[in-house]
Amino acid sequence: MNAVWRRIGNRGSWPLLAALLLLALAAWPPRVQLQRPVFEWQVSFDITQSMNVEDVELDHAAVSRLTLARAAMREVLAALPCGSRVGWSVFADYRSLVILTPIEVCSHYEELLASLERIDARMRWANASNIGKGVTWAVRGARSIGGHTAFVFISDGQEAPPLRENDSPPMMDITPGEVKGWVIGVGGDVPVPIPKTDSSGESAGYWKPEDVVQGSAIGGTQNHEHLSELREDHLQTLAKLVGVNYLRLATPEALKTAMLDRRFALSRRADADLRWIPALLALLLLAWRFAPDLRHARGALGPRALSAD
Repeated sequence: MNAVWRRIGNRGSWPLLAALLLLALAAWPPRVQLQRPVFEWQVSFDITQSMNVEDVELDHAAVSRLTLARAAMREVLAALPCGSRVGWSVFADYRSLVILTPIEVCSHYEELLASLERIDARMRWANASNIGKGVTWAVRGARSIGGHTAFVFISDGQEAPPLRENDSPPMMDITPGEVKGWVIGVGGDVPVPIPKTDSSGESAGYWKPEDVVQGSAIGGTQNHEHLSELREDHLQTLAKLVGVNYLRLATPEALKTAMLDRRFALSRRADADLRWIPALLALLLLAWRFAPDLRHARGALGPRALSAD
């Protein structure tokens, strides 16, 4: 065994020193920036009470529309490349209000996750739901942040009170297509009761026909505004009105695919995590340095172990 260690020492220590330097480089890497595709999104969540309807699935269990939207957004955050930025907005009444402007996803990942989990119906400031105006305000919000910011508006499309015939949101200051983005629809196809909650989020039963304004709704449905289903035709019309894409959110993967679409990518210098390169080189050096001696040591110890038995 002593002969083995003498041979290890005679081979020189430069591979060990080189591996040590490489490991130090992996632990304390220099800042490296590369030109790469990144994304910048302002995401607006509908937080009105119809988004509490549990008519969608997540992991084979029924969940609310807002729960599915948040789960999908968590997957997007994990998939976005470093250098990308994401911000949050919430929609109720007629406004999409920016509550967090886009911040870098890798350095603020935990903060983005924590703030995402706090987005729910308790944040609403009114029970009305003027979806058309909400979409246009989502456009204005993204535009005010910067010319490269795209938006996502996630909603079931239910207007409350229902729109009058040929009613459309004011768009005098909006040019269709000037802001890129997605209108995302979420919800089932069968009208179901809408849970009623108080300001603290506690259940107060369900909305009844006499509790809400009834009337002819978008998409051909009539006189069941106390019930809710995905108003897909309405959302598609709004998406076309502001010149963006429409997508139905059935699985979290659908939102991830939409928000990582290369049509929305920006070319920007961003920090690149290259720590794996020196770490891998150090591992290869150590394997090259010690593997022959370890094989020899096993061969030398084998007969002795057998004779001891």
